[in-house]
Amino acid sequence: MTYPSDSPGTGPSRGTEPQDAPLTEGLAALANMGWQILLTTGLATIALGVVVFAWPEETLRVVGVLFGIYLLVTGVFQLAAAFGTHVPGHLRALHFITGALSVLLGLICFRGTMQSIFLLALWIGFSWLLRGIMVTAAAASAEDMPARGWQLFHGIISTVAGIVLIVSPFTSIAALTLAVGVMAVVLGVVEVFQAIRMRVEVGRLAPGGTAAQRRPLFHRPHPQH
Repeated sequence: MTYPSDSPGTGPSRGTEPQDAPLTEGLAALANMGWQILLTTGLATIALGVVVFAWPEETLRVVGVLFGIYLLVTGVFQLAAAFGTHVPGHLRALHFITGALSVLLGLICFRGTMQSIFLLALWIGFSWLLRGIMVTAAAASAEDMPARGWQLFHGIISTVAGIVLIVSPFTSIAALTLAVGVMAVVLGVVEVFQAIRMRVEVGRLAPGGTAAQRRPLFHRPHPQH
C-alpha cells in the first residue's frame, strides 16, 4: 500500500506556528511582571502602615523634615525664577517674596519637630480650607454641574477639615497620621489581593495549562539566542 506524499501546499509545512503565539507570550510576560510589581507595592504599603502605627512620633518627625526640605527646594526654585528672563517684571516681586517665605519656613522646620508639625498642619489646613471654599462656591453657583450634590458635600467636608486642622493642629495631625496608617494597610491588603488574582489569571493565559507552559513565580523573560 502506498501513502500519498506531502506535496507543497497540500499539508501543514514543517515549522509553521500560529501567528498569535508571540503575542500570547508577550501578554503573559507583561501580566507576569505586572502582578509582581503590584505585589511588591502592596507589601511596601502594608509595611508603611505598620511603621506609622508602631512609631507615630518618629513618622511625624520624618514627615516634618521632608516637609522642610520641600519648602527649601521650592523656595530656591522660586528665588531662581524671580531673576529669570522668562518671568515678566510684575511677577518677579511675587516670585521673590514667595521664595523667600518658603526658604524661611523651611529653615523654621529644622529648628524642631513641633515647629515642623505645626507648619505642616497649617499648610494642609489652609490648602483644604481654600479648596473646600472654591468647590463649595462652584457647586452652589452652577446648578447644572454634574454630581452637584457630591461636589457640594466634598467642598463642605474639605472646609470643615481645614478649619479643624488650623484650630487644633497638633491633635489633628496626629489623628491624620493614624488615618494615613489605616489607609496604607487597607490599600496594601487590596493590592496584594489583586496581585494574587492577577497571578491566577496569568496561569490561565497559557493554552492547555500544561506544566511546560505555566510560568513559575517571579519569572522574568530571558532573551532568546
